Amino acid sequence: MHAQDLHINLARLLYARSYREGEFTLTSGKKSDYYFDCKQTALHPEGAYLIARIFLNMLYRSELPIQGVGGMTLGADPLVSAVTVLSHLDGRPLPGFIVRKEAKGHGTGQYLEGLANFSPGQTVCLLEDVITTGGTLLTACSRVKDAGLKVVLVLCVLDREEGGTENIKSAGYPVQSIFTRKELIHAAGK
Repeated sequence: MHAQDLHINLARLLYARSYREGEFTLTSGKKSDYYFDCKQTALHPEGAYLIARIFLNMLYRSELPIQGVGGMTLGADPLVSAVTVLSHLDGRPLPGFIVRKEAKGHGTGQYLEGLANFSPGQTVCLLEDVITTGGTLLTACSRVKDAGLKVVLVLCVLDREEGGTENIKSAGYPVQSIFTRKELIHAAGK
């Protein structure tokens, strides 16, 4: 499937399953006239494939030495899983990790799950479903750095264009998104 077809198919699925208009309060506390629940698409068989394929295409085009992918639970869990599986099928395996919201209360007490798949200093990409203010991603970047890995890229499904991408870039992390709201609506043919 061509890259343009991947984007159009993903846009249609995201619009049908994950995009809602109305009055909503976001995780950041901001009010919004739309809500984007990416998990509805990321947990759908075709949606998981499309997101992973597009993310991997973005990573493969990148000149950055990406050695793994991860993200903050719960939004990134299906994204990380889909990308790791598809990377294996591509013969270019990327291990994954999940960043906990709170440190594990027992055992090692770590914030990251999956660290056994990495060595200190490896370069990784963080995956995110939606960027609004960037606060969640900056927390994840800090925890990944504290665990000994280096975040060299952030990929997201939807950039709400509400300052988050700029905040993340200001902190020194390159960011790329599959869609902005306007691009999603246009690509979905709405």
